[in-house]
Amino acid sequence: MQLTNRLLSIVSNISILVGVALGMGGIVRGGSLFIAAGTAGVALKARHRRRFDFYFPLIIAIALFALAVALPRGR
Repeated sequence: MQLTNRLLSIVSNISILVGVALGMGGIVRGGSLFIAAGTAGVALKARHRRRFDFYFPLIIAIALFALAVALPRGR
């Protein structure tokens, strides 16, 4: 099954909204991972456009994923 731009946009936006909701609920690491996945989806949607529109969101997604993995477990 091929991901269309419409399906990728919907899944990315839902992932970002879930990430924001998790972050507001106190699950920061999980929220960051969902936001990173959504941002990567936004970048993949723009893969046929200009370079900046593709690479900038992709770099943000990678940095956010690395930050989420590096976060200490707060209790």
